Amino acid sequence: MTLKNQAIQTALEGNWQNAIAINKTLIKENPEDIDTLNRLALAYTITGKVKEAKSTYQKVLKIDALNPIALRNLKKIKEKGFTSSKNNNSNTFLNNSFLEEPGKTKVVELVNIAPAKFVEGLRTGQTIELSIKRLKIFVLEQKQYIGVLPDDIARRLIKFIKGGSLYIAYIKSSSPHKVTVFIKEVKKTSRFKDQPSFLSTSDTPLALDKNGKIRAQIENQRRKLSEGEENDENYSEEE
Repeated sequence: MTLKNQAIQTALEGNWQNAIAINKTLIKENPEDIDTLNRLALAYTITGKVKEAKSTYQKVLKIDALNPIALRNLKKIKEKGFTSSKNNNSNTFLNNSFLEEPGKTKVVELVNIAPAKFVEGLRTGQTIELSIKRLKIFVLEQKQYIGVLPDDIARRLIKFIKGGSLYIAYIKSSSPHKVTVFIKEVKKTSRFKDQPSFLSTSDTPLALDKNGKIRAQIENQRRKLSEGEENDENYSEEE
């Protein structure tokens, strides 16, 4: 496991002190690594080191003045008055803020989820597995079935995964009849470097006609963006 993946994993596990140490090591190697700076700032926030968190987010903004994560989280710190780790709800902050990066992360609601008895045992922050089978992506927890990613998202990720890209995923929230997961791109191959792993809703605006029905005028463009170079891939079924 690379040092960067270790930094991600320690945060997922809630080991914030370790996360700080690892991210600080990464910053020494590359002082302008925005992803690492944002992870470090979050860890500082959770552990009550608000001054250090603000300073780190400000470093991000010196590199990228419009960075949405730094701007949003600085605003949250001011609005919510984070002062100490005891007063912070780390799970809430994690759910709302951890590693949110346009095009690189996605919160997804699973379909065809497992029975409620199993789902109720899932916990926020729990690492899960993405498994490709029959042109779908199954979400598993220690080989146990949880649910399936929606087809449009699965088609896109299958292309990237088979091309060598890597993703990490964990449970964001769960209830007897609903499971949402957080997926993050951790490695993108050069072949797909200009293609985002996930599309935002703003990339595919919907227009309404007089009756309030969604028109399909942008459907072809959306499908092309969603599938990318799918026709170049050989999607053989995995047994």
